[in-house]
Amino acid sequence: MQLKIMPKKKRLSAGRVPLILFLCQTISALEVPLDPKLLEDLVQPPTITHQSPKDYIIDPRENIVIQCEAKGKPPPSFSWTRNGTHFDIDKDPLVTMKPDSGTLIINIMSEGKAETYEGVYQCTARNERGAAISNNIVIRPSRSPLWTKEKLEPITLQNGQPLVLPCRPPIGLPPAIIFWMDNSFQRLPQSERVSQGLNGDLYFSNVLPEDTREDYICYARFNHTQTIQQKQPISLKVISAKSSRERPPTFLTPEGNASHKEELRGNVLSLECIAEGLPTPLIYWIKEDGTLPTNRTVYRNFQKTLQIIQVSEADSGNYQCIAKNALGAIHHTISVTVKAAPYWIMAPQNLVLSPGEDGTLICRANGNPKPRISWLTNGVPIEIAPDDPSRRIDGDTIIFSNVQERSSAVYQCNASNEYGYLLANAFVNVLAEPPRILTSANTLYQVIANRPAFLDCAFFGSPLPTIEWFKGAKGSALHEDIYVFHENGTLEIPVAQKDNTGTYTCVARNKLGTAKNEVHVEVKDPTRIIEQPEYAVVQRGSTVSFECRVKHDHTLIATVTWLKDNGELPNDERFTVAKDHLVVTDVRDDDGGTYTCVANTTLDDVSASAVLSVVAPTPTPAPIYDVPNPPFDLELTSQLDTSVQLSWTPGDDNNSPITKFIIEYEDAMHEAGLWHHQAEVSGTQTTAQLKLSPYVNYSFRVMAENSIGRSLPSEASEQYQTKAAEPDKNPTAVEGLGSEPDNLVITWKPLNGFESNGPGLQYKVSWRQKDGDDEWTSVVVANVSKYIVSGTPTFVPYLIKVQALNVVGFAPEPAVVMGHSGEDLPMVAPGNVRVNVVNSTLAEVHWDPVPLKSIRGHLQGYRIYYWKAQSSSQRNRRHIEKKILTFQGSKTHGMLPGLEPFSHYTLNVRVVNGKGEGPASPDRAFSTPEGVPSAPSSLKIVNPTLDSLTLEWDPPSHPNGLLTEYTLKYQPINSTHELGPLIDLKIPANKTRWTLKNLNFSTRYKFYFYAQTSVGPGSQITEEAVTTVDEVQAVNPRISNLTAAAAETSANISWKYEGPEHVNFYVEYGVAGSKEEWRKEIVNGSWSFFGLKGLMPGTAYKVRVGAEGDSGFVSSEAVFETGPAMASRQVDIATQGWFIGLMCAVALLILILLIVCFIRRNKGGKYPVKEKEDAHADPEIQPMKEDDGTFGEYSDAEDHKPLKKGSRTPSDRTVKKEDSDDSLVDYGEGVNGQFNEDGSFIGQYSGKKEKEPAEGNESSEAPSPVNAMNSFV
Repeated sequence: MQLKIMPKKKRLSAGRVPLILFLCQTISALEVPLDPKLLEDLVQPPTITHQSPKDYIIDPRENIVIQCEAKGKPPPSFSWTRNGTHFDIDKDPLVTMKPDSGTLIINIMSEGKAETYEGVYQCTARNERGAAISNNIVIRPSRSPLWTKEKLEPITLQNGQPLVLPCRPPIGLPPAIIFWMDNSFQRLPQSERVSQGLNGDLYFSNVLPEDTREDYICYARFNHTQTIQQKQPISLKVISAKSSRERPPTFLTPEGNASHKEELRGNVLSLECIAEGLPTPLIYWIKEDGTLPTNRTVYRNFQKTLQIIQVSEADSGNYQCIAKNALGAIHHTISVTVKAAPYWIMAPQNLVLSPGEDGTLICRANGNPKPRISWLTNGVPIEIAPDDPSRRIDGDTIIFSNVQERSSAVYQCNASNEYGYLLANAFVNVLAEPPRILTSANTLYQVIANRPAFLDCAFFGSPLPTIEWFKGAKGSALHEDIYVFHENGTLEIPVAQKDNTGTYTCVARNKLGTAKNEVHVEVKDPTRIIEQPEYAVVQRGSTVSFECRVKHDHTLIATVTWLKDNGELPNDERFTVAKDHLVVTDVRDDDGGTYTCVANTTLDDVSASAVLSVVAPTPTPAPIYDVPNPPFDLELTSQLDTSVQLSWTPGDDNNSPITKFIIEYEDAMHEAGLWHHQAEVSGTQTTAQLKLSPYVNYSFRVMAENSIGRSLPSEASEQYQTKAAEPDKNPTAVEGLGSEPDNLVITWKPLNGFESNGPGLQYKVSWRQKDGDDEWTSVVVANVSKYIVSGTPTFVPYLIKVQALNVVGFAPEPAVVMGHSGEDLPMVAPGNVRVNVVNSTLAEVHWDPVPLKSIRGHLQGYRIYYWKAQSSSQRNRRHIEKKILTFQGSKTHGMLPGLEPFSHYTLNVRVVNGKGEGPASPDRAFSTPEGVPSAPSSLKIVNPTLDSLTLEWDPPSHPNGLLTEYTLKYQPINSTHELGPLIDLKIPANKTRWTLKNLNFSTRYKFYFYAQTSVGPGSQITEEAVTTVDEVQAVNPRISNLTAAAAETSANISWKYEGPEHVNFYVEYGVAGSKEEWRKEIVNGSWSFFGLKGLMPGTAYKVRVGAEGDSGFVSSEAVFETGPAMASRQVDIATQGWFIGLMCAVALLILILLIVCFIRRNKGGKYPVKEKEDAHADPEIQPMKEDDGTFGEYSDAEDHKPLKKGSRTPSDRTVKKEDSDDSLVDYGEGVNGQFNEDGSFIGQYSGKKEKEPAEGNESSEAPSPVNAMNSFV
């Protein structure tokens, strides 16, 4: 048996001592091998393997299946919560759980309604090692509501007018797909003029008479339920006008000049602009300060819709759509902000540790805004979970040290922000296992000599065992000189030899025991081909034989296979395979190719190849195809001053006709040894008339070309020198630029020797001022390409020309170009510098332009130097940090961004040319107004006492003005993390310390602190602190004095409670002496009395009172007996004093509740989760205006009414009208979840900012499934 090469190995330290492979215990976790037998024996915490999606939209016509699968050892048990409370499936006959699974099947096809089972579901898989939890699964049935009946009036328009046909489909779940058709179910044609918007409306940039029809119908298709709903037809009549007045574009959607769009990372960003106008406008898109991503940009709807796929934070910015027709153009800017729901950087991974080892769970995620990381253990927030001394939490990391078996648990990491959440389960499994060797005993490894051998010793143990290898019965230990030991226990023999044959023993040891295993190695001789097939050339129709003799190990069986061109042999009887050879008879042309002999055994294979070439049987040699032979016998005739005739004799074409001849020349006078292309002629010609240039010593050569290639050059012809002539061209690239203020540098590209046309090449350089009456000044120079004219005025335009000449004469008159003499620094500073302070960080600067004559050069622009006035502590510095902004061209104004509020600045302006800067304008001082301050630099709570806390702080590092006061807001936090009433306190600006008194003992408070200037409040800093515990007055909570006043079928239970406030009670009762379960009644609020009704007359009952939550204490039991069922023994309860008091208390409570409900309804609060959301609000958030909307009611879907959309508050803590109706987080996941004792989710949070913090804590009803989409678990 041959093993695969192991990619990772480790050679141990040198020395001739016995070598032991020791696998160190490190901070990384043990890796459990995927061995079925091992996995059956090992205890393992639960792992969720499959679950339904977070947002689960179901078909109300089919049974509901909610997936939850998990694995673990022992197999986990499953439980569910619904809307935050335990879901007892045994009490609902329609709900069943699949065997050995947590998957729920709700049978609504036989009876029941899907709406009954809407809600938030969560699965928990639990065994003795921990509990894993699923995501929050929100179950909602799909809905396809009907259009509301409406009477649509016919529309009549004149030709050319714009039109929008509204669709306004009913809100379904999921949203409908919109399209427009006619009565014949034919889609209405769309174009640049007529198109459907993203909202489903049909837009006409201008109407035409052919748009007249009575059946404009909007259809809404609900794919989930496979239904289509239809709007009432719309009738349109277009009246033809004599002439339609043309008009520039205006936008139909969106409105205004600018709008804002927010999208989530990874989604498709869709931007839309639809314009009207006559003629029809076209739409163009650009991104300001950037380019549109090439591979992710898609244009739809005739370029009215821009889509960017897989949008990321880098796609944020301003996008501009431009509508243009012949009469004008308009643009609309869409500011795009890309946010991001949490996404994993490093999800936590399962840990398998041995007792005493260390390890870490790391949970890292990113998002925008940055997600908050929270930990749970076995479904319970880690803050309230049982303490484990082996773990320590450090932000996104849990550090384990010296773990024990009791440290095994399942940890959940929740990364959440306002746009969603991520949940990951990762278990810590602490195992103490003796060594086990997983490799089969007595495995036989057969290897080929001189090749590596790998002997497996797969093992497992906790702590990690050490591995040692021995060979032979005497147990001699192996050494590193000829062996390699891999970390997974494998022993490698790098080069196996015959003497490596034998028995090897692998021994695994840890402190819990020892295990060993024997394997056997046999080294075999390699397979060889001792007679190989040889290359053969045979004639067509003959026979050929290829030999292939193989030698191999006598214990192995070899097979020989023949291949042709790496494929199977043709299925032809002409091919015969014998023991040691292959015979091919009657050879054909297609039999030619490569024949390969392959010898295989179970351990190795070898091969050898030979090529068969088939030739014609006739002895006639095959033609040779090659490039032509070079031409020869070159001769020059008809020699004139400007031409000559060249003739030659072609060489052999080598069986491929010559297609053309190429003629080249050499100029021995100017460029000896360099050949240049002269001409090409047809392959049938043997002469060519060549045009010549003056004053060149010519030699010619010829090359022939055919379909194979080009021949070698012929021998060179005799030389022929032409006569000299005047130049026929002038220098090129003539320029005139000054290097100094008083000179003019004239440059040009000189002629080469071939272009000189004669000896004595020179240049006549001429110049004169453009605007003067001066004559041309000239100078003749040679062997240069530059001439400097000195003593020129500064920056004056000149006319320049450069003419070539030689001993024969001048070239034609050259072209005149314009240049300038040298530049000098500008002489005048910009005047009338004005500063307009726009806001606390931006100023606009204006100045008058400098006269062009005073610039004395090419105007480059204007440069503003500005600096902040130094304080007295900074004036000793020699260096003043000045900032510079340059404005190109002739601009006379510019903006100064990034200024500091409440600061004094000074600036000046300078003009810039190609030489440098001119003088500065007079300094102009200006001041920026006050701004809001930054957050206080620090906030500390010191000296906590029973009823007071002292706050110390440092002022803001950037006050940005004069501080007027500090604002301190604080509120208590109870044990369930709910916030109490908010208290607002103003503190003078000169204070840096403040003591709060009369606080509650042992209470956590949250503080919000910020500074103010006259402009407004700055950023806040928050902190939390706890007052100390009054140990003297602390008492254990208890319930005493339990009494029962019984009537015939009822009883009034009262008790006395001593302990902390805000405790909710329950009453449990049952028939005395019976084994039936206690019946439980929840007490409203923290009352100390409760009425039991529906009791059996003349029966003895037992009763007890307990407290909900973590305290969990219960009173002692009391027994009472109801009265007999006899009218004569009944007591007139109405005359009892306790009853009269009870009724008065109930009436008063009902009156208070009615008043509260009346006030809340007037405020628009209809959503039961709203109270808890308000309880966690940031005190800086102002209450939502009523026109921004409230959270919608959750309505029954039986009449196909959609869910009303609620308002959404963006992450910048302000409520915007445009955000309230089109939020990106309608179905997102939230960030503020809470959990009850069994790990199930009980809090609702939307991931959005709320109103002012609540003044108290009120109970809420079951959560709405729509809002629960923003929940974590």
